[in-house]
Amino acid sequence: MGKHVIVLGAGIVGVCCALELLRRGLSVTLVDRREPGMETSMGNAGVLARSSLMPFNHPGLWGQLPRLLKNDTVQFRYRWPYLARNLGWATRFLLNARPSVFRETVAALDGLIRLSAPEHLKLLDASGARRRLRDTGWIFLYRTESAWQAGALARRTFARFEVPTRELSPAELAEAEPALAPIFHRALWIQGSYSVDDPHEVVAAYADLFRREGGQFKRMAAGGIRRDGQGWTVEGAQGSGSLTAERLVVALGPWSKDLLKTAGIDLPMAFERGYHMHYSGLDGASVTRPVYDTGGGYVLSPMARGLRLSTGVELDACDAPARTGQLDLAERHAREAFPLGQRLDAAAWLGRRPTLPDSRPMIGEAPRHPGLWLALGHQHIGFSTAPGTAKILAELMLDGGAASRHHAFRPGRFI
Repeated sequence: MGKHVIVLGAGIVGVCCALELLRRGLSVTLVDRREPGMETSMGNAGVLARSSLMPFNHPGLWGQLPRLLKNDTVQFRYRWPYLARNLGWATRFLLNARPSVFRETVAALDGLIRLSAPEHLKLLDASGARRRLRDTGWIFLYRTESAWQAGALARRTFARFEVPTRELSPAELAEAEPALAPIFHRALWIQGSYSVDDPHEVVAAYADLFRREGGQFKRMAAGGIRRDGQGWTVEGAQGSGSLTAERLVVALGPWSKDLLKTAGIDLPMAFERGYHMHYSGLDGASVTRPVYDTGGGYVLSPMARGLRLSTGVELDACDAPARTGQLDLAERHAREAFPLGQRLDAAAWLGRRPTLPDSRPMIGEAPRHPGLWLALGHQHIGFSTAPGTAKILAELMLDGGAASRHHAFRPGRFI
């Protein structure tokens, strides 16, 4: 096939894929309706962590369901009409929490994260964004002994995959993060991990690097795609033109689902939406790394724009209106643990995290659609796994013979 490829989606995954393919000798056009990093990639907690190998649908989920289904926690909210329309996805998601699938998922995600971390460091250096990196890991906080015991599966999994951790007593936690209130029974420091102080600026820096190395970026909203002779055509929304290339990579995150329907592909994808807000700290109080209050259900991350408070999951339609009650409750819990000051943003940020039933991304060529490549479905961990995704996609596309190594991410498991 020819050497021209279009990458749809300029979030962290799409930008990394575009840069990797460019460096392997292809002519790459990166396309998005907005500037790079302005959608889902903007709103995460900034964590690049080995601990992200734990999917939300793990074997302990069954025991948590009675509490979660009350629909009043920071960790999990849902809209009944959306859930009713997506019972098939929900059933498959729960069935994939069984131990055998969980073990396969954890092993696959661990490999993807291990592949991604050193590539992130190289890209941070090459793009001039290394100054945004912290190497102090992050901390899980537990308010009670029962909460600590409930985290036993995660700790066993971390140990099995050699994720470096250290248990912290209340006194040790106070020494590490003195601004936290003394309400935590125990803490777990996830070591050997990183965080950044502005995820959007990191994506923008990678995109600038892509441009400097000869890649092309085009602002265009994709309205549909179609097979066109030996290649693929992307039709711009509302008659805004078209682009054609021999190969097309769809890396549009949650918006991939609607776009792929125009090519006859119906993905079993749901949307784990989430909110964030930036705050000041009273009298300059801050934390030195992201902290996850497991009881409060939020993550508090020190960012360039202030302290970012991030919520858990809200299951709802991709572009449904924002409902900020989850964020309000997260703020109330966070104020119990930390001297939060005033809100710094005019409105809460809302992001959409695209999740497939087994919590693994889809990386590879779409079955029965030659030249159509997929890099999507990264749920909560696209920021941690984007460079590894790009490496796998390029290997599958250009090197051949790699499918068996990346079997867990094959698009054919759902297409």
